[in-house]
Amino acid sequence: MRILAIITGEYGQRHVENIRAHAPADWEIHVWKAPATYPLVIDYPEDYLPDDLPPADLVLAFGEHPGVAELVPEVVKRTGAKAVIAPVDREEWLPRGLARQLRGWLAEMGVVCVTPKPLCSLTETTCNLRCYRTEYNDPFIAEFARSFGRPELRIIVDPETRTIREVEVVRDAVCGCARFVAQGLVEVSVDEAEFQAGMLHHHYPCLAGMVKDPDFNDTLMHVSGHIMKEQVAEQVKPYRREVYIIPST
Repeated sequence: MRILAIITGEYGQRHVENIRAHAPADWEIHVWKAPATYPLVIDYPEDYLPDDLPPADLVLAFGEHPGVAELVPEVVKRTGAKAVIAPVDREEWLPRGLARQLRGWLAEMGVVCVTPKPLCSLTETTCNLRCYRTEYNDPFIAEFARSFGRPELRIIVDPETRTIREVEVVRDAVCGCARFVAQGLVEVSVDEAEFQAGMLHHHYPCLAGMVKDPDFNDTLMHVSGHIMKEQVAEQVKPYRREVYIIPST
């Protein structure tokens, strides 16, 4: 699979470094560093693009400015891409109205576009959470999501000590957070695992926004943390001890 990642700063750079370090060997990954600033109205998107963009099957739009999204359709034309992932980890980078427009523009071109909010909600068939969950059907996005997206861990617990003996990363977060959390959970008690997963997630740190999002009534960083904690809690649940307090009579 040929991938073109569009970045403008640290957010996209971290994602690209993790993808390059852990992607399947047959993936071909290219990066274009787009301009970091744009005018209020972009009349000619082609003026901001280089002439030598490589062919791609999938475009990853990791821009940190709304202007990047307006360039994506022209990027798709020049690269021949068939699918786009444009995450919403901060609404100021990709406002919901612009995200809807981007999906519409690309649909008219016959290109599948998903805008996972947050990025670590992406699976092989869906993105987003709760009532906002959206299904999609695209082989390139699905192939990407088999390796990167909603964290999936396989935790092995020592039943005698009730501590975590080993953690396998089945699917990493795009930013690498799941791999970081997995390393930090080894030898942790199952009773503390969920809490520690949340702490490790924040210490990585997650780069999702810390402004309260109206869809979740919470910050996207916290939403991302809950995804990680729920994954760990599900894995260790059979080994946890529930403590009940019975008031004295």
